[in-house]
Amino acid sequence: MPIQQPSNQIKLTNVSLVRMRKGKRRFELACYQNKVQDWRSGVETDLDEVLQIPNVFLNVSKGQVAPNEDLKASFGTTDTDKIILEILKKGELQVGEKERQAKLQQQHATVIELVTSKCVNPGTKRPYPTTIIEKALAELGINITVNKSPKAQALDAIKQLVSKQIIPIARARMRIRVSGNAKEAKKYRDTVAALIEEIEDESWSQEWECVGFIEPGKYREIGDLLRNESKGQANIEVLDMAVIQEGEEAF
Repeated sequence: MPIQQPSNQIKLTNVSLVRMRKGKRRFELACYQNKVQDWRSGVETDLDEVLQIPNVFLNVSKGQVAPNEDLKASFGTTDTDKIILEILKKGELQVGEKERQAKLQQQHATVIELVTSKCVNPGTKRPYPTTIIEKALAELGINITVNKSPKAQALDAIKQLVSKQIIPIARARMRIRVSGNAKEAKKYRDTVAALIEEIEDESWSQEWECVGFIEPGKYREIGDLLRNESKGQANIEVLDMAVIQEGEEAF
């Protein structure tokens, strides 16, 4: 004999819960996966595309709708629309294990790609394959999470890779152009040139212009120097964020 499900139990697919504790009660919304973040970022504006059911629940899986007295006691109103908006804005998004693993895998791949695109073997100026970077991060015990942005995690990973040198690795150089009034530039040209690893081209006319390669960490230092020494008459421009040789490092 088949087991009968309770009539008030809600069977939803691809559901994400948004939970919020208010007063002594915990309230839930049943939303479509990925749509909550879209709504919070402004990509999605239609609540019908976000909510699977436009109700406030005490327990979504049991179909337990929050009674008006609980809403009034916790939110000071029984206006469901206002309460839903507050929960969507301030509630905690609950992610299922399958969705969490998928996001973690995507985050992991993004971080590895960012590190790979910004680093080179200093001897060949070529990037490493992603598999080598992934192995190096594992040896350093770097765990990629979904709680920090990929960029922040990539920058932290690069710092550790460059510091520990478990493989020969360096930040890919930036290609920049510095220009300024020629008369003023004579006062600070040598100081700027000392921060440039390799000068590719330099010219003097009414303006001084220098194109060269620098370590990324020198960019801010050069910018500060120009602001202080040029009286606003000099500029620094990034021509290439990461200069690398074509092809991957072979192993």
